[in-house]
Amino acid sequence: MKDFAAIDFETANRCQSSVCSVGVVVVRDGKIADKYYSLIRPIPNTYSHFNTRIHGITYEDTAQAKTFPEVWAEVQPLVTGLTLVAHNSPFDEGCLKAVFCAYGLDYPGYKFKCTCRASRKAFGRHLPNHQLQTVAAVCGYDLTQHHNALADAEACAAIAIKIL
Repeated sequence: MKDFAAIDFETANRCQSSVCSVGVVVVRDGKIADKYYSLIRPIPNTYSHFNTRIHGITYEDTAQAKTFPEVWAEVQPLVTGLTLVAHNSPFDEGCLKAVFCAYGLDYPGYKFKCTCRASRKAFGRHLPNHQLQTVAAVCGYDLTQHHNALADAEACAAIAIKIL
């Protein structure tokens, strides 16, 4: 694949609609063409200790952040016509569908591809696991800020450029 948008969401709690940040990396002709990152005021606007411990985002960080519809109005032009790529795409696709539903928005039917699934096909048992940081390293990306949505989207893009 030469044209796609890698996407990653972080969530505030167990609810898939509780997206609190998004990272997007647009790839055109096999090269990074654009990047986008934003915090998002989640729905519901509550944070679990577990999620905050993973990504470091707190209620205070997003209390005045844009809502999902405001953020998506900025993301949508970047991803129009592109396949969305995510590592463990069922999670990110589920988040996107859930937050569209939470706001009563019509889901546009984005097409997703999964770099985790692709890594299992490409590398099989040659890797100890197929976690994002492991596969990214094999594909030449040093994921030092794991669970930052933009860093994770960049890692996903690096993987997709190599194996999709």
